[in-house]
Amino acid sequence: MYIDSHCHINFPELAARMPEILANMAANQVTHALCVSVDLPDFPQVLALAEQYPHIFASVGVHPDYVDTLEPTVEQLVQLSDHPKIVAIGETGLDYFRLTGDLEWQRERFRTHIKASRITRKPLIIHTRAASIDTLRIMQEEGAGVDAGGVGGVMHCFTESLEVAQAAISMGFYISFSGIVTFKSAKALQAVALAVPLERMLIETDSPYLAPVPQRGKINEPGFVCHVAAYLATLKGIPVEQVARQTTDNFFTLFNLKTDVKQ
Repeated sequence: MYIDSHCHINFPELAARMPEILANMAANQVTHALCVSVDLPDFPQVLALAEQYPHIFASVGVHPDYVDTLEPTVEQLVQLSDHPKIVAIGETGLDYFRLTGDLEWQRERFRTHIKASRITRKPLIIHTRAASIDTLRIMQEEGAGVDAGGVGGVMHCFTESLEVAQAAISMGFYISFSGIVTFKSAKALQAVALAVPLERMLIETDSPYLAPVPQRGKINEPGFVCHVAAYLATLKGIPVEQVARQTTDNFFTLFNLKTDVKQ
């Protein structure tokens, strides 16, 4: 079985097709998915999906790209995360690719999420793009890693270097690969995926974006995460069942979920 560790099925292009999305998950042996929050106004939709469906989990957080949105406080994140289906804080992090100028607000928002993670003992879902130096620095300064009293988390939709991956792993984080790793142009990322131990790896779709080969160009959905697993299995020269089993175990370990919720 497979788990989509990061998706946005509350987004309109997927929410309108929910019965089909869930049926496609089942048909592709995708037993669980984590629907990830990107802002507080839409968080109730994310939580509602997790409450409605036993095999859907959720997070709470505000994406670093969202400029004109309600700024979260540590107290808000702690309060909103106090629910058994909320398993993570985020997505959070830094993105210097899409936004320019004075981004200190982005760094402060990231620190807020890390503080909430330390208080709640719920892992972080970290987005980093063109900002790896500051991302790792703030993770270290705020004690996000298990080595510093934090609970770690996952570097989602990873596209950075092996050195960044190793630094995150040393802090107790997992590395999550999306459909990007299947793209012909992603040679550098494929080399990273080859080097990252399967024991520290998750798989995701980041749907509705970044559909993997052979679904590239389509609206992505959780059922397509099996293609990410299949590609990683081929890349590493191991059975796809091994990738499925290990990434599933990694998901339940990271998010501190009991094995009896597995299907």
